[in-house]
Amino acid sequence: MHTNFASKRWTYAGLLLAMLGTPLIATAFRLAFAPLGTQMTTLRELALFAATGLLLLLVRRGERLPWSSIGFRRMPLGRGALYVLGGLVVCAIVTVLGLLVIQATGLPFGHAGPAVPPPLWLTCLVVLRAGVVEEIGFRGYALERLVALTGNRWLSVLLSCVVFAAFHSTQGLGGMLLAFMLGGVLSGLYLWKRNLWVNMSVHFLVDFIPNVLLAGLLA
Repeated sequence: MHTNFASKRWTYAGLLLAMLGTPLIATAFRLAFAPLGTQMTTLRELALFAATGLLLLLVRRGERLPWSSIGFRRMPLGRGALYVLGGLVVCAIVTVLGLLVIQATGLPFGHAGPAVPPPLWLTCLVVLRAGVVEEIGFRGYALERLVALTGNRWLSVLLSCVVFAAFHSTQGLGGMLLAFMLGGVLSGLYLWKRNLWVNMSVHFLVDFIPNVLLAGLLA
């Protein structure tokens, strides 16, 4: 991991963008346009992708660091698939445990969906954005930079997971708890392999399987 940044001010700006950009954009759309229809939801997702594009530009032009500094590294396809499968299994186990805790404690979980279900393509876009944008921001950038700046992996994981959980506040305390737990798994996976492709794939599939695949089969 590169620790000599061209300028720490770019890194601090990147941390603000990575950890607060997505929550602020999502909150702004929710407050200004709720309830979000198809058009506004699409614009929100595009805005989130654009913010991530700005973060990537900051890495290359501001910090002047390589893509590997945020986890974009090559990995043999077969080995990568095994890590993705293993990550999915662990996430599934943690999800079940989290749901059991939510049920046992009675924590509020979930939020009211739109009156009209979104089209399938939009659900796929949201799921894709979650896997790409959130992993680049919270794991590839924030976790890497926090570890480099603090030298403390546990503190870095805690900080990034707390913000990640807070981003899911619309899903209630139960949703925040589950996000915190899954964020911990994804953080551990990232620190283990330092490969953002694996993380993005796991995150995407964790959302895609229940929200698109299973939902379509049960419809």
